[in-house]
Amino acid sequence: MKKKITVPEIMATKGSDKKLSMVTCYDYTSATLVNASKVDMILVGDSLGMVMLGLKGTVGVTVDDMVYHIKHVVKGAPDTFVVGDMPFGAYNGDINKAVENATRIFAEGGCDCVKMEGGMNAVPYIEAVVKAGIPVMGHIGLTPQSSAMMGGFKVQGKSNAAALHLLETAKAVEKAGAFLINLEGMPSGVAKKITEELTIPTMGIGAGPHCDSQDLVWPDILGMSDWVPKFVKKYADLRTIVIDALDTFADEVNTGAFPTPEYSYNTKVEGFEE
Repeated sequence: MKKKITVPEIMATKGSDKKLSMVTCYDYTSATLVNASKVDMILVGDSLGMVMLGLKGTVGVTVDDMVYHIKHVVKGAPDTFVVGDMPFGAYNGDINKAVENATRIFAEGGCDCVKMEGGMNAVPYIEAVVKAGIPVMGHIGLTPQSSAMMGGFKVQGKSNAAALHLLETAKAVEKAGAFLINLEGMPSGVAKKITEELTIPTMGIGAGPHCDSQDLVWPDILGMSDWVPKFVKKYADLRTIVIDALDTFADEVNTGAFPTPEYSYNTKVEGFEE
């Protein structure tokens, strides 16, 4: 059985040979499988809006939604470090609101840290949450909560000026007290430079091989979606396997091939013989 990693141990991976792995998942059953694997961390991301709730994006996911899903993932993965995402609107414009919502996610959800998405605008809120005693993972680059401002889900930092701004932002997030920072959707060279400049570890998703650790989303990594982003490697093709299994079940029910005596209770009851 693996031992849950801690915040200091995560920070100590900076500059070491140990690269952590993280999977984004949202429910108890999935969490039990991650917990039984070698994967170090789980992110309960606000991407559950799309994966679990059928929304078009992450906007619309509430703090209540996050707490509900986080607490069940924590229950299923007691030996895995769990990150709880703070959704859109959880800290917009109000420091006290940020601390209150982070406290709810951390305490009610039972996760090991919260993730706070955003650039320079998020820095004061990150600092306040850290001062409240809650570990924070930052998140810059392609930030889905701000995708409307970005014109959609697009790679960030593609020009020199944009890349320098990402580097400046990463340093500000580190200074605010984040112990780890997620770099999403940016050129590999930009992520490499940020990783080299920071003293805290980076967690990459669509940011190339030079980050200190890597994250992928549960349905993507297992091939449960019919489309995945460029940066996703499918390690299985469960979509095909599951659909084939469901079709076979439907066919066997329709033809009477299922259930056979092997899958029935066959105790003889007087007066109720078949």
